[in-house]
Amino acid sequence: HISVLVNMSMRGLTVFIADIRNCRVRELEEKRINKEMANIRSKFKEGNLNGYQKKKYVCKLLYMYILGWDIDFGHMEAVNLIASNKYSEKQIVRWGTVFGYLAVTLLFHENSDLVRLVVNSIKKDLDDMNEIYNCLALHAIANIGGREMAETLALDVHRLLISPTSRSFVQKKAALTMLRLFRKHPDVIPVTDWADRIIALMDEYDLGVALSVTTLVMAFAQTFPEEYKGCYVKALQRLKRILIDRDFSLDYIYYKVPTPWLQVKCLRLLQYYPPPEDAAVRNEINELLQVIVNNSQDTPKNVQHNNAQNAVLFEAINLAIHLDSNSQICMQAAVLLGRFISSKETNVRYLGLETMAHLAACADSLEPIKRHQETIIMSLRDKDISVRRRGLDLLYSMCDTSNSKIIISELLRYLQIADYTLREEMVLKIAILTEKFATAYSWYVDIILQLISTAGDHVGEEVWFRVVQIVTNNEDLQEYAAKTVLNYLRSPQYNETMIKVGGYILGEFGHLIANSSGCSPIEQFTAVHSKFSLCSLQTRALLLTTYVKFVNLFPEIKSQVLTVFNQYRHVLDSELQQRACEYMAISTLPTDDMLQTVCEEMPPFPERESTLVIKLNQKQGDTEDKRVWVIGGKEANLERRASMKARMSSIDSISTPTSISAPEARPATNGHSHKLSAEPDLLGLDDLSISTPNVQLSSNDVPTPGFEPGYHKLQRAAEGVLFEDMHMQIGLKSEYHGHLGRLALYFGNKTGATLQNFTTQIDSTDALTVISPTPVANVVEARSQVQQLLNIECNEFFRDSPGLRISYTSQATGPQRLYIKLPVLLTKFMEPIQSMDGNNFFQRWKQIGGAPRESQVVFKSGSQNGISIESVRNILAGYRFGLLDDVDPNPSNFVGAGVVHGGKAGKVGALLRLEPNMEQHVCIGVAFLRIMNAILTTLIFLYYESQMYRLTVRTTSEIVSEELRIILERSLTYDA
Repeated sequence: HISVLVNMSMRGLTVFIADIRNCRVRELEEKRINKEMANIRSKFKEGNLNGYQKKKYVCKLLYMYILGWDIDFGHMEAVNLIASNKYSEKQIVRWGTVFGYLAVTLLFHENSDLVRLVVNSIKKDLDDMNEIYNCLALHAIANIGGREMAETLALDVHRLLISPTSRSFVQKKAALTMLRLFRKHPDVIPVTDWADRIIALMDEYDLGVALSVTTLVMAFAQTFPEEYKGCYVKALQRLKRILIDRDFSLDYIYYKVPTPWLQVKCLRLLQYYPPPEDAAVRNEINELLQVIVNNSQDTPKNVQHNNAQNAVLFEAINLAIHLDSNSQICMQAAVLLGRFISSKETNVRYLGLETMAHLAACADSLEPIKRHQETIIMSLRDKDISVRRRGLDLLYSMCDTSNSKIIISELLRYLQIADYTLREEMVLKIAILTEKFATAYSWYVDIILQLISTAGDHVGEEVWFRVVQIVTNNEDLQEYAAKTVLNYLRSPQYNETMIKVGGYILGEFGHLIANSSGCSPIEQFTAVHSKFSLCSLQTRALLLTTYVKFVNLFPEIKSQVLTVFNQYRHVLDSELQQRACEYMAISTLPTDDMLQTVCEEMPPFPERESTLVIKLNQKQGDTEDKRVWVIGGKEANLERRASMKARMSSIDSISTPTSISAPEARPATNGHSHKLSAEPDLLGLDDLSISTPNVQLSSNDVPTPGFEPGYHKLQRAAEGVLFEDMHMQIGLKSEYHGHLGRLALYFGNKTGATLQNFTTQIDSTDALTVISPTPVANVVEARSQVQQLLNIECNEFFRDSPGLRISYTSQATGPQRLYIKLPVLLTKFMEPIQSMDGNNFFQRWKQIGGAPRESQVVFKSGSQNGISIESVRNILAGYRFGLLDDVDPNPSNFVGAGVVHGGKAGKVGALLRLEPNMEQHVCIGVAFLRIMNAILTTLIFLYYESQMYRLTVRTTSEIVSEELRIILERSLTYDA
């Protein structure tokens, strides 16, 4: 951008850039910038500028913006340039660089209030017959890419993509623009409706269009594999045309490799579907893979040729592993990979290790990989950290009972010198492998405590939680663990995680070693308390609990412990003070009955999936291609392969209905060791830890009419009627704690006939996991009801409510299907905050600042009877905002605060300010740009009239701010 601005034929701009470059200190540059800004402000204020002058001054503003200076004006002038019919003002002809659009894409962002000003202009350019204008508009959409643009312009982008009159370069840009919109806002793009038309474009003769469309189809197929299953045949046909028929343009031969990018995309696309059952199709794929392997036998001397060839080869090997890890091609690949991981080229080593990790994750036998174990271990000391990561992944995947001790010892040795960015991942993998392949309890304890001692602060809470669970559940391990951890606590080295583990284990099992030499009660207390003053407040709170257990187990050291409790009864931290006071009171009661009851030994933890594995297998970023395998051995990938087959029964049977399996129940990952049922149970429900059964239903994504009243009401209520028609009434009860929730659904049969084949299906996504622990009854008798329990976990911030699909057969009316939305919104996982004063609120309000972390809207009330203060208060409280009284200077305004629990995404504080306006004011005119043909009209009216709201939400997350604003605006405008 800077080079373009420098070369522009505008003398004033050239002089200004020269002046800035001649400034030797920042003060001189700032002085020159301020002078120029003042001059530009005055010129814009005077008006009457021609196109050349507008271009010149906006160029100067752009140059200042690129240098890092804040620009808070000139946006409207940039919009005017886009609206111009003059090509020279839309862009600079000589250098072909976006001008008006360049200014907009640099100065605007997706949450900018002025974005809506350019939507009509962009739409007009998308409809224009000039391909250059089409491309400029597509560039702007892809760069800004806000939700409003996606909703308004997605259909126009799709039209340019599939239009037979569109030039190839326009289609390429349209495909990539659509990809950008889908990755940013997948919920507003109706991609399932476009499947056939988009898949057909994969056959385009122009390989550039075919490549762009294949990239787009890859993204769609990962999310909607069933709807886009037709791409499988297209990808296979394209590969055959390239590799067998040699049908490709000479322009797309890259260093003797025909269109390697398209080959890689097609090979990867085939991996998103299960292996085909048709033997002829499999033979055809194997033939293509063999051609690729044969073409890669020789190592080219040219680096670019080598890179292109290897890119295709490694993707072909990945596909061969996906199809059959025991095939002859995979055997050849194992030999090639052994050569690649010893290569002098860093990229080749990286790809070789990654592909070998894929083979280790799927192969029945690890012997071909174990032959290269020494080379793989040496990769941990590679100069490139990316290679070291892949080496770690491979060692983790190839570990089994025969080599576990060697690999774990090497990982522990390397952990001491490993990069800090790699240590947390290494700790997780070492802990998982140690637990998985431990042959003796003593070995497990030694390795885990050595791991905690070595890694220090890089040991996550999941690791020591898991250690505590395993020690608690195995009696043979408890005494040895207590002795070993006491020895670690006596060392002068400080390790807070070790202190947590030691405090818990000695508090629970210290009595088992109390009679051993050097392990007396006072020695245990001294070892723990010697580190007390160095610990954080959270760890001190845990140790106070350990001390009260010492009082119960060892009355002889009660006086020393009470001295500590008495000291901490007066500290400023409320948590420590409360614990010390309560423990002091319990310890000094006349009898020990209460103390013994409170300090009873912890029961064994329920057996469930390790939280270490859950944390390790967290999904990739939203914009990355999804893996078709997980890092680990074959057992770790069996579930994923079964899930893929369940989603796609067969590639060859396009019309076969999909069998949708509900996801398996997952434990909460909030770090607590107890089951969910240990929390207060408002519904009186039992523990929900059983896997849900498979349910087969035909999908119907059109909501059943009449579901809205119950859906909107229960968004801010805990129980009530969700839906009712002439056949059925659906009731709901709910409770939420942090990022976890429970629902009880009651399906009542209102008719006099029995409902047969009654089944339900609940949507579950990566962001929101919905588990049904027990299957719902298959029959609902006349005038009776059945119950279904749901366990909900919020994994990250989400927008859409989950859907509930119901199918049954009535003896009177035949088959019936319903599709309604469950009232599960982001606000359900909010914890209200009501203990915040005005100074604290507005201080945090200012710290968050404005856009993009602020979302604000002015809208009219939906109530027919005017604004009711009490009704608005109930709505805000129903959405779990803590309302703060006497904070806002205007008593009619509402101020609220809360904390949204996003599971793995963490917690986000939310601040709210709602300003109702119940009085009539004068209408104020503000300039607004609207283009219609060649006429520039500037009109917008912001109506500050009666029955209006101004809603402002500020959080530390752009996504949360926008979603909370949408939820509240929708509720306040919804007229039930």
